[in-house]
Amino acid sequence: MLVPISWLKEFVNVTEDTKELSKRLTMSGSNVEGIKHWGKEIENIVVGKLEKIEKHPDADKLLVVYVNIGSESIQIVTGATNIKAGDKVPVALHGSTISGGKKIRASKLRGVKSAGMLCSAEELGLDDHGLPQEMREGILILPEDAPLGMDIKDYLNLEDKVIDFEITPNRSDCLSIIGIAREVAATFKLELDIPQIRLKEEAVGYVQDRAKINIEAEDLCRRYVTRLVEDVVIKPSPLWMQRRLQTCGVRPINNIVDITNYVMLEMGQPLHAFDFDKLEGGSIIVRRGNISEKMVTLDGISREINEDMLVIADAKKPVAIAGVMGGADSEITSSTTCILLESANFFGPSIRRTSRQMGLRSESSMRFEKGIDPNICLKAADRACELIEQLGVGKVLKGYIDVFPGKTEPKEIPFNSDKINRVLGTDICPEEMTDMLNRLEIQVKTTIDGNKKAIVPTFRLDMTEEADIIEEIGRMYGYDRLPITLPEGNVTHGKLNTYQKYVNDIKDVLVYNGYSEIYTYSFVSPRVFNSINAPDDSSLRQVVTLLNPLGEDHSIMRTTLLPNMLDVMAFNLNRKAQELRLFETGAVYLPKELPLKELPYENKRIAIGLCGESMEFYDLKKVIETLFAKLRIRKYDFSQERHFAFHTMRCAKIKVDKDEIGFVGEIHPDVLENYQINKKVYAAELDIDVILSKASKKINFKPLPKFPTSDRDLAVVVKETVLASDVLSAMKETGGKLLEKAELFDVYQGGQIPKGYKSMAFSLTFRAKDRTLTDAKVNEIIEKIKTRLHDTFEANLRE
Repeated sequence: MLVPISWLKEFVNVTEDTKELSKRLTMSGSNVEGIKHWGKEIENIVVGKLEKIEKHPDADKLLVVYVNIGSESIQIVTGATNIKAGDKVPVALHGSTISGGKKIRASKLRGVKSAGMLCSAEELGLDDHGLPQEMREGILILPEDAPLGMDIKDYLNLEDKVIDFEITPNRSDCLSIIGIAREVAATFKLELDIPQIRLKEEAVGYVQDRAKINIEAEDLCRRYVTRLVEDVVIKPSPLWMQRRLQTCGVRPINNIVDITNYVMLEMGQPLHAFDFDKLEGGSIIVRRGNISEKMVTLDGISREINEDMLVIADAKKPVAIAGVMGGADSEITSSTTCILLESANFFGPSIRRTSRQMGLRSESSMRFEKGIDPNICLKAADRACELIEQLGVGKVLKGYIDVFPGKTEPKEIPFNSDKINRVLGTDICPEEMTDMLNRLEIQVKTTIDGNKKAIVPTFRLDMTEEADIIEEIGRMYGYDRLPITLPEGNVTHGKLNTYQKYVNDIKDVLVYNGYSEIYTYSFVSPRVFNSINAPDDSSLRQVVTLLNPLGEDHSIMRTTLLPNMLDVMAFNLNRKAQELRLFETGAVYLPKELPLKELPYENKRIAIGLCGESMEFYDLKKVIETLFAKLRIRKYDFSQERHFAFHTMRCAKIKVDKDEIGFVGEIHPDVLENYQINKKVYAAELDIDVILSKASKKINFKPLPKFPTSDRDLAVVVKETVLASDVLSAMKETGGKLLEKAELFDVYQGGQIPKGYKSMAFSLTFRAKDRTLTDAKVNEIIEKIKTRLHDTFEANLRE
């Protein structure tokens, strides 16, 4: 909210300098974002009168003018074409400074002396949008009553300081000059002076005889006030009004539109003016829009209206979108002679929804969104009519139409001075508190039972409970004056739950093994399923589709992490990365049924990716086994399985206690081609929810063994289709309790191994709890294992 100091002083006689004013208001809750000094650089420019105009003797497009500036008459050379003798204009004298800091000095133009310069609106720092075309292209022509020789800064109020306030959404009453003036008066203990509005109502007739108002949507419009103005003359508004609008960030249009904007800034109540002659039947109907109804707004765009929007209509058609923008059919033009002035109170949430749907947000809609006191509607309409009469651009009809279905009364809130002091930690007497509230126009009254209540005016929409009264006392007393105390109460110690600790353990293991964590979007493209070769009937294609996606690439919620992992790998490999070790923990979203009737199941998963010349499947398998060891999961199994995204015969299904938790393997070459990856990639996707349900923090201790181990290596040749896990199971079953550990440490295919076969080498560790095993006993068990492997897998000892 931009507030010019000169405008503020019309309502409160504040004498503090701008910095002190800003500091005190900030401490009382009205935060100041900045201060701008308008017109500071403009110097030595005065009001002058053109006495004589002659052609330049040596230039066709230049004129020599003789200007009376009060103290003397000077000669100036100009190229302006919109001037004539008798005009009063701004004159920049020798040594003057115009807007932008440019210095003006006496000089010669084509041999003729020029003692200064005639100024345009732009050179004075004025917005020329509301001026006639000839003034926008030429010199600013001042009114005939402009005092000769007067400093232009004083005449046009060019120099002013403007404070930019940050108004919080709950303080809509401060979105006006009067609202800020009320805060200044309360903060500095000054009188708030709001002049009484006086209307002449010189037009013949009554509004009630000419216009009709009907509110059909009373839930969306709490009040609608209208006045009529005849003999309207549309022209630019006076320069002082244009200047004030400009300093508040509003562009001047014409006198009627400028008056409505002026009142909105001054009082906080948006107004709208209709060309009354264009309203069918002279009637206004406040109703909801009809399905597929259309209207052209002031910006020339045809907009579709729906039944959720509030519109202002005449007897046949909508003429405005309530609180957002007027319609072109009832627009004020140069031919307008009679206007209907609207001052209404619309339901904020409805205006907000309409504004967003239309993509239109204005000063008016913003105020309606935050909430406006319905009791100021009539005052605002009267103030606009008063300005119209003062500027002599219309005659106001007698009376007004005021439709006010649900009147708003002041709120009553309990007032307890002891509780206020207890909460604030202060010792303020009740009388001082009452004085603070009175300065805010909040009255304190004693009820019949002896209790006190604060009577809150209707413009304070933010005050609803006792805490709000305490806040007002606190900010009027001064937040900087409140005593410093330590907070009291029970301190809650935050900590991670068991699930979060397990997830952190998983991340730690992967990071310690050289993996980097990645984060990707939960929204993906439907094309990812084709990229990973998912069949048409795959359950992964049962997805949650977004209603308002950013685009097709983010239009569904993911059901697998694998495409995201491959995307990141492709991105990094394309940027010359040589080796990649990546992981991501995230949710996939699995709908229970389609269409959705309840929220999807959010399944927490982990994806691990590995790529590099020196890396292979067993590197990935090893890190997964390390995860299981960290989580104390012992009963797990890797078994060969086919999966559409993985290489045939190079994929394993992982089970923990017979529960499937995911897949690990080498990505299929066709999938790699889809992602434009030309290296082998190994990946795994595991179900964290199932894994953590099997995890344990329990540590089992056992005594150190008393007897030594006996280690043997065994290499066997089997068919290449035989699984190592099956061989290990057979070894452990045959070795019994004496076989403490069996591990595969080498797989070989090549020279000396027949085609279609492979060599697998195992490390076997034997130990007995009650004795030292002899070589004979160990050899006996080895022979049994050989026999079992030969009988089961046709395995032969590798020579």
